[in-house]
Amino acid sequence: MTDLQDTDPAAASAKALTLIESLPWLRRFRDQVIVIKYGGNAMVSEELQDAFAADIAYLRYVGVKPVVVHGGGPQISSMLNRLDIPSEFKGGYRVTNTEAISVVRMVLTGQINPQLVAKVNAHGPLATGLSGEDAGLFGGRRRGVVVDGVEHDLGRVGDVVQVDPQPIHDQLAAGRVPIVSSIAPDLDHPGHSLNVNADAAASALAVALKASKLVVLTDVPGLYADWPNRDSLVSHLVADELREMLPRLESGMIPKMTACLDAVTGGVESAAIIDGRVPHSVLVEIFTQKGIGTEVVA
Repeated sequence: MTDLQDTDPAAASAKALTLIESLPWLRRFRDQVIVIKYGGNAMVSEELQDAFAADIAYLRYVGVKPVVVHGGGPQISSMLNRLDIPSEFKGGYRVTNTEAISVVRMVLTGQINPQLVAKVNAHGPLATGLSGEDAGLFGGRRRGVVVDGVEHDLGRVGDVVQVDPQPIHDQLAAGRVPIVSSIAPDLDHPGHSLNVNADAAASALAVALKASKLVVLTDVPGLYADWPNRDSLVSHLVADELREMLPRLESGMIPKMTACLDAVTGGVESAAIIDGRVPHSVLVEIFTQKGIGTEVVA
Protein backbone atom coordinates (compact mmCIF):
# COMPACT_ATOMS: atom_id res chain seq x y z
CA MET A 1 0.00 0.00 0.00
CA THR A 2 1.27 3.48 -0.85
CA ASP A 3 1.66 5.78 2.14
CA LEU A 4 -0.42 8.93 1.95
CA GLN A 5 1.70 12.01 2.45
CA ASP A 6 0.44 14.79 4.70
CA THR A 7 -0.80 17.79 2.79
CA ASP A 8 -0.24 21.32 4.08
CA PRO A 9 -3.70 22.93 3.77
CA ALA A 10 -2.22 26.44 3.58
CA ALA A 11 0.13 25.48 0.74
CA ALA A 12 -2.67 23.70 -1.10
CA SER A 13 -4.93 26.72 -0.68
CA ALA A 14 -2.23 29.03 -2.03
CA LYS A 15 -1.85 26.84 -5.10
CA ALA A 16 -5.60 26.88 -5.61
CA LEU A 17 -5.67 30.68 -5.37
CA THR A 18 -2.96 30.90 -8.01
CA LEU A 19 -5.01 28.70 -10.31
CA ILE A 20 -8.17 30.72 -9.66
CA GLU A 21 -6.31 33.96 -10.46
CA SER A 22 -5.73 32.61 -13.95
CA LEU A 23 -9.44 31.95 -14.57
CA PRO A 24 -10.33 35.32 -16.18
CA TRP A 25 -7.29 35.07 -18.43
CA LEU A 26 -8.00 31.47 -19.38
CA ARG A 27 -11.47 32.63 -20.41
CA ARG A 28 -10.05 35.71 -22.16
CA PHE A 29 -7.42 33.92 -24.26
CA ARG A 30 -9.06 30.57 -24.97
CA ASP A 31 -9.12 29.99 -28.76
CA GLN A 32 -7.14 33.21 -29.25
CA VAL A 33 -3.81 33.51 -31.09
CA ILE A 34 -0.83 34.75 -29.05
CA VAL A 35 2.43 35.38 -30.91
CA ILE A 36 5.58 34.96 -28.80
CA LYS A 37 9.02 36.13 -29.90
CA TYR A 38 11.66 33.88 -28.37
CA GLY A 39 15.33 34.77 -28.20
CA GLY A 40 18.17 36.23 -26.17
CA ASN A 41 19.27 34.70 -22.86
CA ALA A 42 16.10 32.59 -22.67
CA MET A 43 17.64 30.51 -25.49
CA VAL A 44 21.07 29.98 -24.01
CA SER A 45 20.25 28.20 -20.73
CA GLU A 46 19.00 24.61 -20.92
CA GLU A 47 16.81 25.19 -17.87
CA LEU A 48 15.16 28.25 -19.42
CA GLN A 49 14.67 26.44 -22.74
CA ASP A 50 12.86 23.65 -20.91
CA ALA A 51 10.73 26.13 -18.94
CA PHE A 52 9.80 28.01 -22.12
CA ALA A 53 8.84 24.78 -23.91
CA ALA A 54 6.66 23.78 -20.93
CA ASP A 55 4.95 27.19 -21.04
CA ILE A 56 4.16 26.77 -24.74
CA ALA A 57 2.77 23.27 -24.16
CA TYR A 58 0.68 24.56 -21.25
CA LEU A 59 -0.81 27.32 -23.41
CA ARG A 60 -1.76 24.81 -26.06
CA TYR A 61 -3.32 22.37 -23.60
CA VAL A 62 -5.53 25.06 -22.00
CA GLY A 63 -6.90 26.08 -25.38
CA VAL A 64 -4.72 29.06 -26.33
CA LYS A 65 -3.18 29.10 -29.84
CA PRO A 66 0.50 30.04 -29.37
CA VAL A 67 2.70 30.90 -32.36
CA VAL A 68 6.45 31.20 -31.72
CA VAL A 69 8.87 33.29 -33.81
CA HIS A 70 12.55 32.91 -32.93
CA GLY A 71 15.84 34.50 -33.79
CA GLY A 72 19.25 33.28 -32.68
CA GLY A 73 21.83 36.06 -32.56
CA PRO A 74 24.16 34.49 -29.94
CA GLN A 75 24.15 31.11 -31.69
CA ILE A 76 24.77 32.72 -35.09
CA SER A 77 27.73 34.68 -33.70
CA SER A 78 29.14 31.52 -32.12
CA MET A 79 28.91 29.55 -35.37
CA LEU A 80 30.45 32.37 -37.42
CA ASN A 81 33.35 32.50 -34.97
CA ARG A 82 33.85 28.74 -35.21
CA LEU A 83 33.97 29.03 -39.00
CA ASP A 84 36.33 32.05 -38.86
CA ILE A 85 33.78 34.26 -40.62
CA PRO A 86 34.07 37.80 -39.19
CA SER A 87 30.97 39.39 -37.66
CA GLU A 88 30.41 43.06 -38.33
CA PHE A 89 27.60 45.18 -36.92
CA LYS A 90 26.40 48.58 -38.15
CA GLY A 91 23.73 50.48 -36.31
CA GLY A 92 22.85 47.40 -34.30
CA TYR A 93 22.35 45.20 -37.38
CA ARG A 94 24.53 42.28 -38.41
CA VAL A 95 26.12 42.82 -41.83
CA THR A 96 25.24 39.60 -43.65
CA ASN A 97 27.13 38.68 -46.80
CA THR A 98 26.52 35.65 -49.01
CA GLU A 99 28.76 33.44 -46.86
CA ALA A 100 27.14 34.59 -43.62
CA ILE A 101 23.53 34.14 -44.80
CA SER A 102 24.22 30.42 -45.34
CA VAL A 103 25.32 30.18 -41.71
CA VAL A 104 22.29 32.19 -40.53
CA ARG A 105 19.93 29.83 -42.34
CA MET A 106 21.77 26.76 -41.05
CA VAL A 107 21.65 27.94 -37.43
CA LEU A 108 18.08 29.27 -37.40
CA THR A 109 16.29 26.70 -39.54
CA GLY A 110 18.60 23.70 -39.15
CA GLN A 111 19.65 23.94 -35.51
CA ILE A 112 17.54 26.17 -33.23
CA ASN A 113 14.17 25.47 -34.83
CA PRO A 114 14.25 21.65 -34.59
CA GLN A 115 15.72 21.82 -31.07
CA LEU A 116 12.83 23.99 -29.88
CA VAL A 117 10.27 21.84 -31.67
CA ALA A 118 11.71 18.76 -29.95
CA LYS A 119 11.57 20.39 -26.51
CA VAL A 120 7.92 21.35 -26.93
CA ASN A 121 7.13 17.90 -28.31
CA ALA A 122 8.55 16.31 -25.17
CA HIS A 123 5.16 17.31 -23.70
CA GLY A 124 3.16 15.73 -26.54
CA PRO A 125 2.97 15.82 -30.34
CA LEU A 126 2.24 19.55 -30.48
CA ALA A 127 4.83 21.61 -32.33
CA THR A 128 5.85 21.86 -35.95
CA GLY A 129 8.78 23.81 -37.39
CA LEU A 130 8.45 26.41 -40.14
CA SER A 131 10.73 28.91 -41.80
CA GLY A 132 9.66 32.32 -43.03
CA GLU A 133 10.60 30.92 -46.43
CA ASP A 134 8.01 28.13 -46.28
CA ALA A 135 4.86 28.41 -48.43
CA GLY A 136 5.27 32.15 -48.93
CA LEU A 137 4.86 32.91 -45.22
CA PHE A 138 7.17 35.95 -45.28
CA GLY A 139 8.32 38.21 -48.09
CA GLY A 140 11.30 40.48 -47.47
CA ARG A 141 13.11 43.44 -49.00
CA ARG A 142 16.67 44.50 -48.34
CA ARG A 143 17.36 47.40 -46.05
CA GLY A 144 20.31 49.52 -45.14
CA VAL A 145 20.95 51.49 -42.00
CA VAL A 146 21.82 55.15 -41.39
CA VAL A 147 24.68 55.74 -38.96
CA ASP A 148 25.72 59.34 -38.22
CA GLY A 149 23.81 60.51 -41.25
CA VAL A 150 25.50 58.03 -43.62
CA GLU A 151 23.62 55.15 -45.31
CA HIS A 152 25.35 51.78 -44.96
CA ASP A 153 24.66 48.59 -46.91
CA LEU A 154 23.93 45.54 -44.74
CA GLY A 155 24.07 42.89 -47.45
CA ARG A 156 21.49 40.12 -47.09
CA VAL A 157 19.52 41.84 -44.33
CA GLY A 158 15.92 42.89 -44.81
CA ASP A 159 12.51 43.76 -43.45
CA VAL A 160 9.39 41.62 -43.61
CA VAL A 161 7.16 43.58 -45.98
CA GLN A 162 4.45 40.98 -46.59
CA VAL A 163 2.96 38.07 -44.69
CA ASP A 164 0.69 35.30 -45.90
CA PRO A 165 -0.80 33.92 -42.67
CA GLN A 166 -2.43 30.91 -44.35
CA PRO A 167 0.42 28.44 -43.58
CA ILE A 168 0.07 29.35 -39.88
CA HIS A 169 -3.73 29.12 -39.97
CA ASP A 170 -3.38 25.64 -41.49
CA GLN A 171 -1.13 24.48 -38.65
CA LEU A 172 -3.36 26.02 -35.98
CA ALA A 173 -6.43 24.38 -37.51
CA ALA A 174 -4.63 21.04 -37.22
CA GLY A 175 -4.05 21.70 -33.50
CA ARG A 176 -0.33 22.35 -33.86
CA VAL A 177 2.00 24.98 -32.42
CA PRO A 178 3.89 26.67 -35.29
CA ILE A 179 7.51 27.57 -34.49
CA VAL A 180 8.89 29.96 -37.10
CA SER A 181 12.52 30.88 -37.84
CA SER A 182 13.13 34.51 -38.86
CA ILE A 183 14.38 34.06 -42.42
CA ALA A 184 12.55 35.57 -45.40
CA PRO A 185 12.84 35.15 -49.17
CA ASP A 186 14.08 38.26 -50.98
CA LEU A 187 11.16 39.46 -53.12
CA ASP A 188 13.47 41.44 -55.40
CA HIS A 189 16.09 38.70 -55.85
CA PRO A 190 14.38 35.31 -56.35
CA GLY A 191 16.30 32.44 -54.83
CA HIS A 192 17.99 34.67 -52.24
CA SER A 193 17.28 34.68 -48.51
CA LEU A 194 17.31 37.57 -46.05
CA ASN A 195 18.18 37.72 -42.37
CA VAL A 196 15.25 39.59 -40.81
CA ASN A 197 14.83 41.01 -37.32
CA ALA A 198 12.84 38.48 -35.29
CA ASP A 199 11.09 41.16 -33.20
CA ALA A 200 9.77 42.88 -36.33
CA ALA A 201 8.88 39.55 -37.96
CA ALA A 202 6.87 38.49 -34.89
CA SER A 203 5.06 41.83 -34.89
CA ALA A 204 4.19 41.60 -38.60
CA LEU A 205 2.95 38.03 -38.11
CA ALA A 206 0.84 39.03 -35.08
CA VAL A 207 -0.86 41.74 -37.15
CA ALA A 208 -1.48 39.38 -40.09
CA LEU A 209 -2.95 36.73 -37.77
CA LYS A 210 -5.10 39.30 -35.93
CA ALA A 211 -3.54 37.98 -32.72
CA SER A 212 -4.87 39.02 -29.34
CA LYS A 213 -1.41 39.53 -27.88
CA LEU A 214 2.26 39.80 -28.81
CA VAL A 215 4.83 38.80 -26.18
CA VAL A 216 8.52 39.65 -26.76
CA LEU A 217 11.10 37.95 -24.54
CA THR A 218 14.03 40.22 -23.66
CA ASP A 219 17.09 40.24 -21.40
CA VAL A 220 15.74 42.95 -19.06
CA PRO A 221 12.71 43.18 -16.74
CA GLY A 222 10.93 45.59 -19.09
CA LEU A 223 11.05 49.14 -20.40
CA TYR A 224 12.81 51.75 -18.29
CA ALA A 225 11.67 55.33 -18.82
CA ASP A 226 15.01 56.62 -17.54
CA TRP A 227 17.65 53.92 -18.02
CA PRO A 228 19.77 53.00 -16.02
CA ASN A 229 17.51 54.19 -13.19
CA ARG A 230 15.98 50.86 -12.13
CA ASP A 231 13.14 52.65 -10.33
CA SER A 232 11.86 53.91 -13.68
CA LEU A 233 10.43 50.57 -14.85
CA VAL A 234 7.18 51.14 -16.76
CA SER A 235 4.53 48.45 -16.34
CA HIS A 236 1.86 49.85 -18.68
CA LEU A 237 1.66 52.53 -21.35
CA VAL A 238 -0.40 53.47 -24.37
CA ALA A 239 0.85 53.70 -27.94
CA ASP A 240 1.06 57.50 -28.02
CA GLU A 241 3.21 57.53 -24.87
CA LEU A 242 5.55 54.93 -26.36
CA ARG A 243 5.76 56.80 -29.68
CA GLU A 244 6.88 59.91 -27.81
CA MET A 245 9.46 57.97 -25.74
CA LEU A 246 10.91 55.93 -28.61
CA PRO A 247 13.68 58.31 -29.79
CA ARG A 248 15.07 58.56 -26.24
CA LEU A 249 15.30 54.83 -25.58
CA GLU A 250 18.50 52.82 -25.32
CA SER A 251 19.40 51.56 -28.80
CA GLY A 252 18.96 47.85 -28.03
CA MET A 253 15.42 48.43 -26.79
CA ILE A 254 14.25 50.42 -29.82
CA PRO A 255 13.61 47.42 -32.16
CA LYS A 256 11.65 45.59 -29.45
CA MET A 257 9.50 48.57 -28.52
CA THR A 258 9.00 49.44 -32.20
CA ALA A 259 7.73 45.90 -32.71
CA CYS A 260 5.24 46.38 -29.85
CA LEU A 261 4.14 49.75 -31.22
CA ASP A 262 3.68 48.39 -34.74
CA ALA A 263 1.64 45.48 -33.38
CA VAL A 264 -0.86 47.51 -31.37
CA THR A 265 -1.24 50.16 -34.09
CA GLY A 266 -1.83 47.27 -36.52
CA GLY A 267 -4.76 45.91 -34.51
CA VAL A 268 -3.19 43.58 -31.91
CA GLU A 269 -4.94 44.30 -28.60
CA SER A 270 -1.81 44.34 -26.45
CA ALA A 271 1.93 43.77 -26.70
CA ALA A 272 4.35 43.08 -23.87
CA ILE A 273 8.08 42.79 -23.36
CA ILE A 274 9.05 40.44 -20.56
CA ASP A 275 12.23 39.12 -18.97
CA GLY A 276 13.08 35.83 -20.64
CA ARG A 277 15.63 35.10 -17.92
CA VAL A 278 12.80 34.41 -15.45
CA PRO A 279 11.50 30.81 -15.67
CA HIS A 280 7.85 30.61 -16.80
CA SER A 281 7.68 34.36 -17.41
CA VAL A 282 5.33 33.72 -20.35
CA LEU A 283 2.69 32.15 -18.08
CA VAL A 284 3.09 34.88 -15.46
CA GLU A 285 2.56 37.57 -18.10
CA ILE A 286 -0.49 35.96 -19.67
CA PHE A 287 -2.32 34.48 -16.69
CA THR A 288 -1.83 36.94 -13.83
CA GLN A 289 -3.36 40.33 -13.12
CA LYS A 290 -0.09 42.28 -12.85
CA GLY A 291 1.92 40.42 -15.49
CA ILE A 292 5.69 40.61 -15.36
CA GLY A 293 7.01 43.14 -17.87
CA THR A 294 5.88 46.22 -19.78
CA GLU A 295 2.53 46.11 -21.58
CA VAL A 296 1.60 48.38 -24.48
CA VAL A 297 -1.98 48.97 -25.63
CA ALA A 298 -3.47 51.18 -28.33
